[in-house]
Amino acid sequence: MDAKIIKLQEIEKRYNDINEELMKEDVVSDVKKYTKLSKEQAKIKASYDAYQNYKKYTSIIEDGEEMLKDPDPEIKEMAEMEIADAREKLEALNAHIEELLLPRDPEDSYDCLVEIRGAAGGDEGNIFAGDLFRMYSYYADSLGYKVEVMESSEGEAGGYALISFQVKGLDAYRHFKFESGAHRVQRVPKTETQGRVHTSTATVIVFPDVEDEDIEIPDSDLEIETHRASGAGGQHINKTDSAVRIVHKPTGITVNCQDGRNQIANKETALRIIRARVYDYYKQKKEEEEGALRRSKIGTGDRSEKIRTYNYPQNRVSDHRIGLTINQLDRIMEGKLDDIVNALLANDDKEKLLNEHV
Repeated sequence: MDAKIIKLQEIEKRYNDINEELMKEDVVSDVKKYTKLSKEQAKIKASYDAYQNYKKYTSIIEDGEEMLKDPDPEIKEMAEMEIADAREKLEALNAHIEELLLPRDPEDSYDCLVEIRGAAGGDEGNIFAGDLFRMYSYYADSLGYKVEVMESSEGEAGGYALISFQVKGLDAYRHFKFESGAHRVQRVPKTETQGRVHTSTATVIVFPDVEDEDIEIPDSDLEIETHRASGAGGQHINKTDSAVRIVHKPTGITVNCQDGRNQIANKETALRIIRARVYDYYKQKKEEEEGALRRSKIGTGDRSEKIRTYNYPQNRVSDHRIGLTINQLDRIMEGKLDDIVNALLANDDKEKLLNEHV
């Protein structure tokens, strides 16, 4: 039997098994387990649906071939038409199935954490970081995702020196993972009196929002301290030790959170960010030691790499990794990122398909 069909049969069985699990009382009452199973089922639904269609079209072809044996010419003609239509649909479906069965990044279905920092350009870099946050917020909203700010430091002239936020929704990491890198903006800053175009940058890092079971961090590896929050904030600012700073001692990774409503909320947020950063740190280290190529040629590895340029005077955005240029920067900044993200994902799938046949 074709290996592709065997894989589809395995997916079908798992999909049906999950259906049965989701109807059990002990699973329904366990929110964490129910959510995990629901996410797994949603992840394989496209492959499950494709296999149902595959069986339908092959059945039509088989039935049609039996009808061809009928002496009635009208029945034969009808059978030939049905067979031709089913074969055409099956051909397109086979190509789709091949894409669906490509090895997926196991982290694709995770929520994600996004960090944006103003980089070169001073105030303008911070302002641009704010523009990127707005763009990503609109994009996430268009996909039905939820955005929650976790950590932020506002720039003096606007925007953010740093803003960290969570994007929650199925395949959130898949849709944001290629945003890691340096984003360059070319425009006339608000502070520019001579009308000259300046170039500034903001850096973006995207982490999969991993769960406790994905990485074990002993309590002894963490140094946790509280302090009074500083800057603009809620009623507890400078009154109570509501801010939380966590240091992962083995790596030196540090997180400081003060935007939550209280110390407990800030600690939970800081632990989530620490977990994601430490997971990413060790994953990158392992890949470097193994000499592995990061995911694909357009991977999410070198975060100092200038991946995209936003040229305001020419209303143009260019993604340098895949040579894509779109003369609709105004739409892009309103969160209409589908053309760029879909092109990056298609290129990634193409690379995987080529590697599968090497």
